[in-house]
Amino acid sequence: MRQARYRKVSRNLPAPAGRALQLSAPVTDLISGGHPLGVRLLGWLGLAVFVTWYLTLVFRTARQMDTRRVLFSVTALAAQATLLSLTLGREWLVLFVYVAISSGAALPGEVSRWTVPGATALLTVTALAMPDGKAYLAGLLIPALMGGFAMVGVRAMIRTTIELRQARATVAQLAANEERLRMARDLHDLLGHSLSLITLKSELAGRMLPGRPEEAARQVADIEQVSRQALVDVREAVSGYRRPTLPGEPAGARTALTAAGILADLPSHWPGELPEEIESALAWALREAVTNVVRHSGARRCTVALGTQQTLAGPVAELTVTDEGTPGPCTPGNGLTGLTERLTAVGGTLTAAPAGRSERGRAGFRLEARVPLGSRP
Repeated sequence: MRQARYRKVSRNLPAPAGRALQLSAPVTDLISGGHPLGVRLLGWLGLAVFVTWYLTLVFRTARQMDTRRVLFSVTALAAQATLLSLTLGREWLVLFVYVAISSGAALPGEVSRWTVPGATALLTVTALAMPDGKAYLAGLLIPALMGGFAMVGVRAMIRTTIELRQARATVAQLAANEERLRMARDLHDLLGHSLSLITLKSELAGRMLPGRPEEAARQVADIEQVSRQALVDVREAVSGYRRPTLPGEPAGARTALTAAGILADLPSHWPGELPEEIESALAWALREAVTNVVRHSGARRCTVALGTQQTLAGPVAELTVTDEGTPGPCTPGNGLTGLTERLTAVGGTLTAAPAGRSERGRAGFRLEARVPLGSRP
């Protein structure tokens, strides 16, 4: 009698291959399959639960879910498909296609590469265990495998898209942090140098009053000029256009050292044709070193040397600033930290340490910046 019912249903339905991927097969079976009312009600309930469970798994692919819970859910879905197929007929074998799809969509790739073939194998065993199951098996095997592994690719694409968005947001945040760091370095170097010079000249002008008003007036004029230049430098630094140059920095260094009563021993010739970024980094190094000498050394003499030399690793540009003051503890502050970052960006290194005894028997401090002139790393 069961065989007759299957044959009756199959005559009323389209060819198996044409409806293998549609839930219309089990729906049609419930409507016109000749099942008793109680079986039909249970079938509708089972189909509703299956579809709800399936949609829940598929539409949660972009969320982080516990793999064991998802695997349990897929297993329960497969068990439900098996029970409905064996109870209601071969038209329900199409549910295994959705089991394979939900497995590929909800499970990680290292798990779904086993569960998708597992769902297909369960489909084959179930189809062979029921009368006339082979008639639907040929039209369901390929869709189950292809649909499952296609969802594995969709899941990987979704995860990649999420990771790309997160990476893009991270890159934007890093770019903003780098820009803030650049501004902090520029403002520290610019204002530290200029304000130190303004302070020195203000003290000098104060000592000249009231006995030497004309000389004090010249110091005040210098203060005004330095202040205006500092304002221009800050504006250019905020705009991102300012690059200090080696031909321009020595003049400012000599002025600052002279105002502090320090004898400035600077070379008269500076190497030309240096790459722009390397020249800028060395100019910043000269400015920061001179500022530290003026502020902290208490020296009477400061010697600056800049040149190029050949090493085993290739040609390098080397800047050294040596004072004959009192060497203190070498604790890197904002200036040396920012200077190290500038030099690192162009492949260079910074060394700052006590210099030892000079030819005149005086100790001091030595800052050395080295930048390779070959290809940047």
